Amino acid sequence: MRFLLITDTFPPDINGVARTLATLAEGLKTRGHEVEVVTTLEADRDQKDESCKRHTVMAMPLPGYPGLRMGFTTTWQMLALYEEFKPDALYVATETPLGIAGIRAASKMGIPVVSGFHTNFQTYLEDYALPGLENVAQGLLRSIHNQTARTLTPSADTAAMLEKWGIHNVGVLGRGVNTELFDPARRDAALRKSWGADEQTPVAIYVGRVAAEKNLELLAKAFATFREAHPDSPCVVVGDGPKLKSLQADHPEFHYAGSRTGEELAAHYASGDVFVFPSITETFGNVVLEAMSSALMTVAFDYAAPRQLIQNGKNGLLAPFNDEAAFLNQVRAASVTWNDQPQRQAARQAAHRLGWQRVIEQFETELTQVIAEKTAKDLA
Repeated sequence: MRFLLITDTFPPDINGVARTLATLAEGLKTRGHEVEVVTTLEADRDQKDESCKRHTVMAMPLPGYPGLRMGFTTTWQMLALYEEFKPDALYVATETPLGIAGIRAASKMGIPVVSGFHTNFQTYLEDYALPGLENVAQGLLRSIHNQTARTLTPSADTAAMLEKWGIHNVGVLGRGVNTELFDPARRDAALRKSWGADEQTPVAIYVGRVAAEKNLELLAKAFATFREAHPDSPCVVVGDGPKLKSLQADHPEFHYAGSRTGEELAAHYASGDVFVFPSITETFGNVVLEAMSSALMTVAFDYAAPRQLIQNGKNGLLAPFNDEAAFLNQVRAASVTWNDQPQRQAARQAAHRLGWQRVIEQFETELTQVIAEKTAKDLA
């Protein structure tokens, strides 16, 4: 079958949504389907031989977030693309002018659409100086998703939220992790030494966008709390984003590794000990899976991926959602149990059960199901 993925973010972007969509696209190709992608950025030079044909559209940076873009195209341009490729179904991953044009064009041609809810954009508005618009954003998102046959989101928490908003036919499509890449065997003594740590010195690490919605104020408090027990412990931030410079200015005592991918990223995870993840805006949180696969002691709030993956005190530590004091108490606990090998190996085992193959197979089933439903409706 022919599937078209429509998304504002795709590699070489470095974020969880881009990595997820690239994995799903490649997985569909491996299963014998023809897959093309409409997105906002050309491939890197070393990606020119990528297996999925890429169509790029005009884009502008998101206000306040220059590292991400919003795509723009017209319904007529999307119709022309559909006439050429003749997709059997679409997956629309982002609720932007690009996604809206894709959905409208599909409606005109009778092509079934599955949409994805990957990012809690409505919760970002206050962080980016647009408070009071959350209800407006919810209404817009409800309107967009209810024009599609199915909406997929990565966690039961988020699915319940969407249903509460009045979005119909919501399903959960989880996430996977490459356990061969994110492996504790990639621990790098030289990298740890560059941070000032030996094997008796625990390293607290954060991996993710350095952005307002990631709760950076609590991250700084958590690092400080960890260092109450281990004053010489390095605190490492891996990632880039619009708040990086201000975080560096406010906290020059942290180590800043910048954006990392592939084996470099895996080595950074494996060279840490405690993964601190204070975000309260995730639809899932792929980085939690990657940290657990790397056998780190993870501290996170009890929702989305952490709720699904972490058994408190057995393979990580959970705090009640958005309870800052409880989160810091769990960081204190991690500062004591950071080298609890049974817990850390249990984290690795929990992640090991969540490979990508089952996710790709479910994604294929979701797409083929909407095609079958559309065919049955046309024949009725």
